[in-house]
Amino acid sequence: MKIAVISDIHDNSVNLKKCLDWRRQNNIEEIICCGDVTNNETLKFLSNHFSGRIHLVRGNIELFPESEPEKYDNINYYGRIARIKIGKARIGICHEPYLIDYVLKKGKCDIVFYGHTHEPWEGRKNGARLINPGTLGAMFSKATFAVWDTKGDIRLILLEQI
Repeated sequence: MKIAVISDIHDNSVNLKKCLDWRRQNNIEEIICCGDVTNNETLKFLSNHFSGRIHLVRGNIELFPESEPEKYDNINYYGRIARIKIGKARIGICHEPYLIDYVLKKGKCDIVFYGHTHEPWEGRKNGARLINPGTLGAMFSKATFAVWDTKGDIRLILLEQI
């Protein structure tokens, strides 16, 4: 299974559309969103333009109310942090890097996806692979997202190259 990992959209609907168009041609089945979608309209656009499952955590600059994601059948909204299973992989999701410790306290993770810094990054902590897909909104850095093939490969996609 291929999963797109996005973060820090910050209402950049042009980049979000480009990412979602790319995923159609690349067999993306689910999306993990590490927060900072920002407003109701962007959340609605994301849900309406992707029919697969969306795993969403709350970022620090969300303008939509906590109840808004409940309107969409394809969004699993977890609040500030999540620990889920996808296949056999134990996945953590959060927005700010300091929340990684809280995710790991909930249990062992194979991968923790997070955002906030707008910088793509990879590291390790307590046996977990830490992945930041960067910013889809292109604030302070070029627009990027990640693609995780659940067979193991995670790669960074530079939006301007697609």
